[in-house]
Amino acid sequence: MSDHKVPQSPVFPQGKKWDFKKRAGIYESDVTALVRRLLEDESIREDQSAAWERWRNDPSGLQR
Repeated sequence: MSDHKVPQSPVFPQGKKWDFKKRAGIYESDVTALVRRLLEDESIREDQSAAWERWRNDPSGLQR
């Protein structure tokens, strides 16, 4: 048995609106500002970090 705990993906209510503000003084798209805002939420940041590690370490993507 492994002690490695797979984090649960966060679940948000349907229709949730994320408030975000673009950075002043530089160009920033709505998408970039939204992603930056989402990553401020610790549960989302942890979930995305775990997903990235799974994807990065998956050897099936190397097979043809």
